[in-house]
Amino acid sequence: MKPLRFLIYSRAGCELCDEMREALAALPAARSHPIDVVDVDADATSRMRYGHKVPVLLFAGELVCHGHLDLEEVDKALAYHRGPV
Repeated sequence: MKPLRFLIYSRAGCELCDEMREALAALPAARSHPIDVVDVDADATSRMRYGHKVPVLLFAGELVCHGHLDLEEVDKALAYHRGPV
């Protein structure tokens, strides 16, 4: 089974994007999941869908937050995919 991944839609020169990536990488709960960064301008579909919202964070293909890292939403996404404890 493939590990669940974070995906950040980002843009070159975007300070908010850099901040989100660094903050996510620093979260102990998120460290066990790979973080992929995709240039939102690399294809027209991504640019149309997320271009005005960058940075955009997805986990396991589902939207978590955009603009700024929302720690509560990250925790919810991780808990949901972890299942009952």
